[in-house]
Amino acid sequence: MVVREDDADLFNGLHEKGRLNIDKQALAAPVKKAVDKFKLVPEFLKVRGLVKQHLDSFNFFARIGIMKIVQANNLITHSRDQNIFLRYKEVMVGKPLLMGDSVTDMLTPQKCRLYDITYAAPIYVNIEYSNGGNEGVQRKKDVVIGRLPIMLKSSSCVLYERDEEELARYGECPLDPGGYFIVKGTEKVILMQEQLSKNRIIIDTDQKGCVQASVTSSSEARKSKTVIRIEKEKIYLHLNGFTSKVPIMIVLKAMGMESDQEVVQMIGRDPRYSELLLPSIEDSVKEGVHTQSQALEFLDRKVQKSQFYTPIVKEGRALKILQETFLANVPVHENNLRPKCIYVAVMLRRMIEAILNKDTLDDKDYVGNKRVELSGQLLALLFEDLFKTMNEMAQQKIEALLNKTARTSRFDISQISFVFSRAVDPIPPSHLHIRNDCITNGLERALSTGNWDIKRFRMNRKGMSQVLGRLSYIGTVGHMTRIAPQFEKSRKVSGPRALQPSQWGMLCPCDTPEGEACGLVKNLALMAHVTTDEDERPLIALCYALGVEDLELLSAEELHMPDSYLVIFNGLILGKHKMPQTFANSMRKLRRAGKIGEFVSIFVNEKQRCVYLASDGSRVCRPLVIADKGVSRIKEHHMKELRDGVRNFQSFLKEGLIEYLDVNEENNALIALYEENAREETTHIEIEPFTILGVIAGLIPYPHHNQSPRNTYQCAMGKQAMGNIAYNQAILFSVALCRFDSLIYLLVYPQRPLLTTRTIELVSYDKLGAGQNASVAVMSYSGYDIEDAIVMNKSSLDRGFGRCIVMKKLVAINQKYANGTSDRIIRPQRDGHDAEQTQILDDDGLASPGEIIRPRDIYINKQSPIDTKSGGSISNTVKLKDSQYKSSKQTYKGTEGDTAVVDRVALCTDKNSNLCIKYMIRSTRRPEVGDKFSSRHGQKGVCGTIVQQEDFPFSERGVCPDLIMNPHGFPSKDVNKLSLGAVEGYHWNEKFWLDMDMVTIKAFSQEWNATNWVKAVKDTRHTKVAVSSMHPEVRMTVGKMIELLGSKAGVSCGRFHYGSAFGEPSGHADKVETISETLVKHGFSYNGKDFLYSGITGEPLQAYIFMGPIYYQKLKHMVLDKMHARGNGPRVMMTRQPTEGRSKNGGLRVGEMERDCLIAYGASMLIHERLMLSSDPFEVQVCRKCGLMGYYNEKLKTGICSMCKNGENISTMKMPYACKLLFQELQSMNIVPRLKLTDV
Repeated sequence: MVVREDDADLFNGLHEKGRLNIDKQALAAPVKKAVDKFKLVPEFLKVRGLVKQHLDSFNFFARIGIMKIVQANNLITHSRDQNIFLRYKEVMVGKPLLMGDSVTDMLTPQKCRLYDITYAAPIYVNIEYSNGGNEGVQRKKDVVIGRLPIMLKSSSCVLYERDEEELARYGECPLDPGGYFIVKGTEKVILMQEQLSKNRIIIDTDQKGCVQASVTSSSEARKSKTVIRIEKEKIYLHLNGFTSKVPIMIVLKAMGMESDQEVVQMIGRDPRYSELLLPSIEDSVKEGVHTQSQALEFLDRKVQKSQFYTPIVKEGRALKILQETFLANVPVHENNLRPKCIYVAVMLRRMIEAILNKDTLDDKDYVGNKRVELSGQLLALLFEDLFKTMNEMAQQKIEALLNKTARTSRFDISQISFVFSRAVDPIPPSHLHIRNDCITNGLERALSTGNWDIKRFRMNRKGMSQVLGRLSYIGTVGHMTRIAPQFEKSRKVSGPRALQPSQWGMLCPCDTPEGEACGLVKNLALMAHVTTDEDERPLIALCYALGVEDLELLSAEELHMPDSYLVIFNGLILGKHKMPQTFANSMRKLRRAGKIGEFVSIFVNEKQRCVYLASDGSRVCRPLVIADKGVSRIKEHHMKELRDGVRNFQSFLKEGLIEYLDVNEENNALIALYEENAREETTHIEIEPFTILGVIAGLIPYPHHNQSPRNTYQCAMGKQAMGNIAYNQAILFSVALCRFDSLIYLLVYPQRPLLTTRTIELVSYDKLGAGQNASVAVMSYSGYDIEDAIVMNKSSLDRGFGRCIVMKKLVAINQKYANGTSDRIIRPQRDGHDAEQTQILDDDGLASPGEIIRPRDIYINKQSPIDTKSGGSISNTVKLKDSQYKSSKQTYKGTEGDTAVVDRVALCTDKNSNLCIKYMIRSTRRPEVGDKFSSRHGQKGVCGTIVQQEDFPFSERGVCPDLIMNPHGFPSKDVNKLSLGAVEGYHWNEKFWLDMDMVTIKAFSQEWNATNWVKAVKDTRHTKVAVSSMHPEVRMTVGKMIELLGSKAGVSCGRFHYGSAFGEPSGHADKVETISETLVKHGFSYNGKDFLYSGITGEPLQAYIFMGPIYYQKLKHMVLDKMHARGNGPRVMMTRQPTEGRSKNGGLRVGEMERDCLIAYGASMLIHERLMLSSDPFEVQVCRKCGLMGYYNEKLKTGICSMCKNGENISTMKMPYACKLLFQELQSMNIVPRLKLTDV
């Protein structure tokens, strides 16, 4: 096209007159082309996210953390002779080894599971020492100080960077995520722990409403908490080192800031600040404190005695506390306390600002103020405490030995000081003066019990580690991303439970439990990553190089000048900068160029006039695409290079195309959801919107079309679904390579879902699925489908639908005793009274694999010695006669009616060299009435009835559904119409609504008015149809309807359809109209309805039925494991009432509420029978004269009163035994209940 000169003049003339409204800037802007960035998500998951943060944290601890702790406490000396010393040099963690009988063997995780031992590796140190003689300094290498439990797939693990073939050789599943420990044969995971940020100023209010500034300081040397609080207009310091609160002005004077004017200048020149500070200044004057020496004297009187620190002199204790404990994160060089004074001034300024403006208070629930502690940090705390304890014990032993006047052996500090690990001991036990596996046992005990009890750091937390859930594969992966709350779940608080906007992209909005832990226990989002620590020193030097003015050079007046911002690095004030935005941009450029760490965060807080830099660990962050003036830096050629394998995720980071942002830095960013939403101010673009959900919520198709609680219900039920748990769940080539878990639920015929999501493929759920694609008809059939119950097809169950295998582990140990005797397993008797119970035993006395085992069958024919204590020692084996053994046969206690089979038998030795026999008992179960099923949309229901296929409805193509679901399980009222047509804002024509009305009425049994809907569609032609009044009980699982349509289309055309969250714009979720087109193309109705015939009458049904495949999960709750009844059975010894619980064959209790119901009905005889006759009836002798209970004399055949000493006024009456027991217990407490009897 050629533009002539006169045309151009005409165009400009029209534009000037305003007839053409053209934005020339928009025309000149660069062309934005949407790029599919999905391939970045699997690349990210290869290097970060999910379980990788656990592995990174543990690797950091094993490589650097242990070294730092050992170097900080590297010297053991004698208190009087400094020439006697031991110094630790290098430290390293070895590979897991199994040592026994002088043979070293590589330890694998599968061996640990089988032998019930801990998967641990030795900690080696190189030492140099001197015994104080002429020998000088000596050295030893690779001395073992303990054993560290090793995280699976970490850099110290034998599975590290192994391929699938090698993993299979070790008996491991290639899809197993790792990130957990094996302690005493049990898989344990250290949960991520949510904590408030360390070394950060948090401004909030206490229980009384007083404003306070608190800092939880944590350094390698010391940990403390400093609180400055305003009480009755005066400001006080609360610190553990002092017995009571201390006026803050006295603390400032004690640190060398004697001038009140300087304090006022440091806080700020605003007269309101001085006014609020005045009562505190007057307080110090009243106490007569004007100088530093007076302030220190005052504080010395407030110092409390410590159990760990016992000073020789009383003077100077306050100064030592101010230097070491008070704000422990601020370092003190050459007794210069000025940095701490400035830190206090900043705290006071922020407190006063909070009093003047409540909006400046910090939100403790804001994710930026939280840290997520990982296993590495938690193990570091534990190791530091145990290492210090070991050194203290060694020092005490040295002191005790050297204080002896007569010593029998030559003194050697290298053999005294160590607490050697028993399993890998380089020195024979006879040469050791001390044996105590302090570090080994301490770490093992903490991981085994989950209790972190560290008195040194005032830490007493329970439930830190949990047994890894192996119910389903997805449940295992979900367990690894779980975050435990910082306080107990019983608190009735709403703030921490609420969904915070700052959780977007960091924490999953759906995956949280129901009940008391709701909102407190959280899960990481798919692309969230938790950082580990980075070295601070180069970054601090860089800050000064980029123009930060050092704090030491600033006067008090200059601290809060209006033209500059404070620069705070990891909670430490470095100085000031006059151009904060330029400084922040420079740091970001360096980060994007890969010159500084990728996880360094730069956040400009304009309200507080501060620039916050963070490189510390435990921050949650996520990757985002960088945009320049709203245009993504990632182009199509970058993604092509990624697909071709030329690029990886790290290269995108190094070239500044992607960067990690934490929650604080997100406040300085404007993030667009899609590229088409980006404006000129946009700084970042999301990689994929569905990554805001976690692993388990990512399994739900079309979750954005469901009511939010339904997605939360599915997150809970997805973990309970049966399926495959791992590739090594059953025998492959060897019994030693398969799993021996306590309880395994397996689905016989698991399938991958027809309607899948991107998350399912990313986490390999399609390889280890937990459900089956069931053909579902939505209609009312029989009365057995009310309240979410489902009607099942018997022929489908015969073909294997919902069939599962339950495997239980039984363990028996051939025990060795202290007197040299041991248990024995003998050949069974093939005849006699218990011959029937021993039919499954082989000649070796053990049950044979493949045998059917029934309740009360003997599975191990074991005998134990009668005397296990007297005579002999454990090292000398004693042979006994047959008469000296007693029978201790192990019998199977299974459920009646459950056919069980001995699946496999394994023989191994435990850590005490006892023979250990493990059985896996397998039982196959088919669905029965009462078993629980659920779809992926929180639609759970039990099997209501099982119907013959002949009676089931069938389509004109001959398709018979596997199960029938009641339409009332879908939304009530008119929302069904909404879901099919208008869920995506897609408007059908009026004819569609008029054609649909009668069909929908009949299929869903709901009232319907087509005219209203036509009006609604006309009113909201280009928007989503709004529903103003909905039923309060509606479920609104529209996603389930779309899943049915998508699965049906998938079956028709032979392609897996996608239903990822928010995926329609980016093509990761098929649109309803596209699915409908596919259905029509293959001869189905566009709305998923079929023409059905009744199986009973053979006549066509009056309505079209919504029918198609839906992915259904079978849950672990089966009626066979729960049903319980008894006629009579065991009773409790004390009360003589029936026992409680199904496992003890207990009775069914009629409680207070049930009793009230029976009273309301007036069923007195039933109450009498249930509360006494069926429970604990007892005859007692009661004296009519004194009202006390007597006893029955068997010789005299009469009742005797213990009080009256005769039987003249005795009457016999019946009462519950528990009542009689209560009377006797009251009498023991000097309370005398008297029974007054009257004749009836």
